[in-house]
Amino acid sequence: SQLPGWSVRPDGSIVIATGNDDALGLYRCTPYNSYGTAGESRPTRVLLKDPPAFTVRPKEEYFQEVGRELVIPCAAHGDPPPTITWLKVGSVGKSSAQVDGNSSLVLHPLIKEQHGVWECTATNQVASVTAATSVHVLGTSPHAVTNVSVLPLLLAANISWEPGFDGGYFQRFSVWYTPLARHPPRAHHDWVSLSGPAGAQHLLVENLQPDTSYQFSVLAQNKLGSGPFSQIVTSVPRGFPVTTVPPEPPAMTVRVFLSPPRALTANETVRGVLLRWEPPARASAALSGYALELRQDKGGWEVLERSIPGTDTQVLVPGLIKDAFYEFRLVAFAGSYISDPSNTVNVSTAGMEVYPSRTQLPELLPQPVLAGVIGGICFLSVAVIFSTMAACIMNRRRAAR
Repeated sequence: SQLPGWSVRPDGSIVIATGNDDALGLYRCTPYNSYGTAGESRPTRVLLKDPPAFTVRPKEEYFQEVGRELVIPCAAHGDPPPTITWLKVGSVGKSSAQVDGNSSLVLHPLIKEQHGVWECTATNQVASVTAATSVHVLGTSPHAVTNVSVLPLLLAANISWEPGFDGGYFQRFSVWYTPLARHPPRAHHDWVSLSGPAGAQHLLVENLQPDTSYQFSVLAQNKLGSGPFSQIVTSVPRGFPVTTVPPEPPAMTVRVFLSPPRALTANETVRGVLLRWEPPARASAALSGYALELRQDKGGWEVLERSIPGTDTQVLVPGLIKDAFYEFRLVAFAGSYISDPSNTVNVSTAGMEVYPSRTQLPELLPQPVLAGVIGGICFLSVAVIFSTMAACIMNRRRAAR
């Protein structure tokens, strides 16, 4: 007779939905048809086995000083009795941990590398069950930060990260960065470090060169020393100007050509250095202006003037410093596009007098201001004349008396 939850399939198999003591025993299968049967099958025995179940589970986390002993209990029962194994999550190769006769994990002496998540697994022929715990090793240098990300900005980059375990002490973070070599690999990189404020998990790195690849890494430090560097992330900061142009359908795509300004020359005048150039040879969009860049004594390039009208082909540069070496170059703008720099011209002021600045040139004063200055001078002159005449008249009257 069938019990609740029992069923027979068309192929003759018996299905027991829930295994319990009712299922224990010997079973025989008898096939038959309209001609009868050939006899029973050999008997088979049904046994019930229990999957592993924890009788002692490890706590969620443990804290212990480095160098001391840490024992984490774990026990389970089942039929047949399960085997207990321990494994550190994310570890490569065999762990240095030991397991005692009670299946407890023994960490002695406790070292920094044993910090992390450990799993206790109980296994028998029926199933496997796992329990996890976190081990925090105190009194060490910090662990490496994770999930370092770089957000490129205008001539800058925002670095963010997730802190690792602090080793039991307050930790601070610093961002290290360096530009990548554009030429054959250098013997070493010159890394620059920038310390972040206390408790910060992100830092803005400014004054980066546009269109240059940079490598970034984050370092954690506490009172015991520095942890390992994070993984290195490479990023390129955005240059100036930056314009996001939405993509157009392929059939409507228009390729914009904008070649650099041509034939940039420099001529010395009494008012300063006069720069002349010719417009770009190719510009498929209307030319909107120029930007003048300079650098002094082989330093970094700086924008001197970024609003030169597109119709101009010369500009006067006053205010140069005596006994200095200057380089000038020009870039052109056409709507949202910027050209490559023009040729570079060199200007040396060695032995020259300091060029006057624009504000020192009277002929460059606006006409209303110049008219006001002239009017004031005329008024003062007339006042002086009248005052002199009045004084002379008063002196004569006194002499007549």
